Amino acid sequence: MRTALAANLSAIPNLRTSATVPDKPNPPVAVIKPNSVNFDMAFARGLDEYEFSVLLIVGRVDERTAQNKLDGYCAPSGSGSVKEAIEADKTLGGNAYDLRVREMRNYQQINVGDVIYLSAEFVVQVFAQ
Repeated sequence: MRTALAANLSAIPNLRTSATVPDKPNPPVAVIKPNSVNFDMAFARGLDEYEFSVLLIVGRVDERTAQNKLDGYCAPSGSGSVKEAIEADKTLGGNAYDLRVREMRNYQQINVGDVIYLSAEFVVQVFAQ
């Protein structure tokens, strides 16, 4: 499912995607990581609920440019919208019943190594068997 989420996000122009957490991100990049799995939500293993985080990281050469770039990714629609790109294929290529981008949170600076980036986290809820 992580690979399928990365594939959905690859529709955003000039955005790199990673289905695994890289040691050194190369922004702008969307990193997909699993948060939790709620097993057996329906009888006979009929449904599991997965929660993923998509960490969107942009370079922070200057505050205004970084924030404007990140704001485009946080928009609910448009060519750079993370929400719209992820929800373009709600079955993740047949690997899920449904999904939704539930929220955007943690719009903040992050340190990776000795570099400061600007990031936002998107919570994705996926229902699959």
